[in-house]
Amino acid sequence: MADKIIETISPEMQQEIERVIMHMTFTKNFRSATAEEWYLFLPGYQDPRSGGAAGKAMIHYNLYGNREIFINTTVIFDDPALHKPNAHPLVYAIADELINRLVGYADTLLSVHAGENSYDAEYKQK
Repeated sequence: MADKIIETISPEMQQEIERVIMHMTFTKNFRSATAEEWYLFLPGYQDPRSGGAAGKAMIHYNLYGNREIFINTTVIFDDPALHKPNAHPLVYAIADELINRLVGYADTLLSVHAGENSYDAEYKQK
C-alpha cells in the first residue's frame, strides 16, 4: 500500500519558514534570578509601534533545581502580519525553534500570543 502523505504547508510557506529561521536573531534584554526576557528579530517583520523587534520571549525558570518543575515560556509576536491565520505554520515553526535554541531539552510549558495564531503547548522529554 502506497503512503498517503498530504503536504499541508505550501512550498512558498516552507521557503518563508526556512528563510525566517535561518536569519532569526535574538538578544537578551533582561535577566533576574528566575527569568530572562529576549527580543526576537525576524527578517521582514517588526513591531509596528517601535519598528524594532518582531516579538519577545519570556522564560521563567527555577534555579534551585527540581526536575519535576516545568520552565514556563511565553512568546509574544508584535507584528500584525504574524497574527493572520495564514501565518500559523510560520508562527509555530518560529516558536518551536525558539524553544530548541533558548530552552533546550528542559520540560517546558509554552504560551504563544500571536492574535488568531495563539496557542499553548507542552514540551516533555519523557
